[in-house]
Amino acid sequence: MRRGRFVVFEGIDACGKSTQARRVAAQRGARFVFEPGDSPLGAQLRSWLLDASTPMNPVTESFMMLADRSHHVVTVIEPSLASGTHVMADRYYASTLAYQGYGRGVDLADLEAATELAIGHCLPDLTVLIDIDVDTANERRARDAEDRFESADVHFHERVREGYLTMADGDPHHWFVVDGRATPDEVATAIDARLDLLEW
Repeated sequence: MRRGRFVVFEGIDACGKSTQARRVAAQRGARFVFEPGDSPLGAQLRSWLLDASTPMNPVTESFMMLADRSHHVVTVIEPSLASGTHVMADRYYASTLAYQGYGRGVDLADLEAATELAIGHCLPDLTVLIDIDVDTANERRARDAEDRFESADVHFHERVREGYLTMADGDPHHWFVVDGRATPDEVATAIDARLDLLEW
């Protein structure tokens, strides 16, 4: 049986990645997944991870993200791909590198090594980065003061965005950057054109 295609949608909050990932999954008969929290165990981890009232240092935050991802790969993503089902993911390992690495300052080499342990050989065929600037993101949605990530200051989100762009620039074969300031239809058209280049 042919392995399913694995496409990941990334970007800072309010970029529109969740909308596009769900749309593509519906149109292509794929499974939509998300991180963190897409399993019973993950849901518990997500509640702790996003709760800004719970103190957590960046390394602990990283390990919790990686625990969720490791469990997600083993129980959801890899079995789906192995069965021939395409998977469209709202966030994957690049989120940890962007948020905990570039954003929080956790050593990138250490994070990359831990990520390799967490995901094994389960790598995306393509990562779609929907890029918007932080001001545009803030105009679209007010920051949630109770969310650990949304409540972070503007400089944190700028570092995260730059991290994403750095990763995309370093691997243009496996990354596709879309201007998220365009209309949803324009973003969808650009994404679909790039996805059509994959063998389905």
